[in-house]
Amino acid sequence: MKLSVIIPALNEAESIQRAVETSLALSPHEVIVADGGSTDDTVAIARTLDCSVIECRRGRARQQNAGAASATGDVLLFLHADTWLIPEARQQIERTLESPAIPGGAFYHRIDADGLLFRLVEAGDALRVCSTRIAYGDQGIFLRREVFNGLGGFPDVRLMEDVRLMKSLRDVGRLALLPGPLHISSRRWKKHGAIRQTIRNWCLLTAEHLGIHPDRLADLYIPHANPVTPPRK
Repeated sequence: MKLSVIIPALNEAESIQRAVETSLALSPHEVIVADGGSTDDTVAIARTLDCSVIECRRGRARQQNAGAASATGDVLLFLHADTWLIPEARQQIERTLESPAIPGGAFYHRIDADGLLFRLVEAGDALRVCSTRIAYGDQGIFLRREVFNGLGGFPDVRLMEDVRLMKSLRDVGRLALLPGPLHISSRRWKKHGAIRQTIRNWCLLTAEHLGIHPDRLADLYIPHANPVTPPRK
């Protein structure tokens, strides 16, 4: 397996080194950081590490698609910059993709914080994947390259590109949920509150299901999530 790890980044100077170094521990074919115009030291730090850095237009979908376009591996693993996998995850991916019926998957994630509430959030996210076959991007989505290309990559929307890709994947095959765990920073939950963050995610998923375009949802969600650096048009 030639594993290409793709990390979209925007002002992730505090986490990019850990993201790249833990990705390298997976013994990948390559690690690609797709930067969307960081104004901090993200790019400078990444260029000191054993990875490729590409600069592209801001937007997680665009950044991940740009990373995939430059990748040369046959399996693509998309990791957010505030997440990190255990080294054994590579073997989990290899064993899973031995079945030609499985086009890809994601990981059970572990929020980097103590408390029963966080454990309930993790269990709820795992239940979502198993029941709806929809994984979020912060669960470490991986796909066979030919499947990703066949689906046309991530839809070019400002929000919920992961959900839309997962819905397209339903017609291809079964999504696997691997034990990982994939560790994820608790910064979002601590900033907004675990309950509020979870309810917000549910509301976004419901609104998208009802047909509200993700770009309209982004006008509400992204300024709240990151009021200092609003998305470029």
